[in-house]
Amino acid sequence: MIARTGLKEAELARKLGWEHAKLSDLVNGKGGSSLEELAFLLGVCGVKPDEFQYLKRLFLESRERGWLQLSDSVLSPHVRTLMQQERLAKEIVHWSSLFIPGLLQVESYARAAATDSPFVKDENLEKWVAARIERRNIVAGHRKFVFYVYEPVLHSEVGDVDVMREQLHELLRMLIRPYISLRVVPAGRPLTGDFTLLKFEKFEPIVYQGSLNSALFLDDKASTAIYLEALRAMDSFALSKEESRELITSIVS
Repeated sequence: MIARTGLKEAELARKLGWEHAKLSDLVNGKGGSSLEELAFLLGVCGVKPDEFQYLKRLFLESRERGWLQLSDSVLSPHVRTLMQQERLAKEIVHWSSLFIPGLLQVESYARAAATDSPFVKDENLEKWVAARIERRNIVAGHRKFVFYVYEPVLHSEVGDVDVMREQLHELLRMLIRPYISLRVVPAGRPLTGDFTLLKFEKFEPIVYQGSLNSALFLDDKASTAIYLEALRAMDSFALSKEESRELITSIVS
C-alpha cells in the first residue's frame, strides 16, 4: 500500500504530519491509532473504495478481544493465519494431548493421521499432508520452541508400528537441537484441550485454539494469563527434558 506512493515511511509520515513511530505502529498493528487516522492514511495512499472497506474490516477485527475464524476448505484461513503468526513469533509453546505436535510430525505420521480422520477427504489428502509438512519449515534456531506432550500420545499407534518408530526417532533427533524443548506430561494430568501460545518481540502474546472447522485467537491479557498459568502448572509436574528423552528412548527400544 505505502509502496504505491513511491515514498519511504519517514517521508509519508512527514506528509501526514505524524511522527514516524506512529505510522510504523499503525502499519505493524501495534495499536494506538483510530479508525479516522487509518482512513486518513489510506486516503493519502490512494486506496480504492473496495480495498478501503476490506482494510477497514481488518482494522476493526484487530481491535476485538480475540477473533474467530471459520472454514471448510482443505487449508483453512485460520491455519494460514496461524502459519503467518508462527513465522513472526520469537517463541512457540504448544500443548498436545491427542497427537504428536504438528511442527514435529514426519510425513508418514501426518499422512496416517489424515487417512484415519473422517474430516479429511481422499481428494484433499495430499494437500493436507503437504500443508502440515510445510509448517515444519519454521522450526529453526532463530526462535524457541517448547512442546508439552501428553504421555499417552507417545503410546498411541498412528498408522502402524513402523510409522510410530520413525516418528519417535524423529522426536529424538529434533530434541538434539538446543532451541527445542519437549516435556512429557504424565498420564492422568491433562489440564485443558490443545492450544498454542505465541510470543513476539514487540507484541503481546496470542493463544491459538483450533477445532474441526474453526479456530479462536485470543490476544487479551485476561485470556492469555489463564493459559500462562496452565503452562506454569504443566511445567511443575511434567517430566524434565532429560526424563522425557529417556522415556521416548525406552518406548522406541
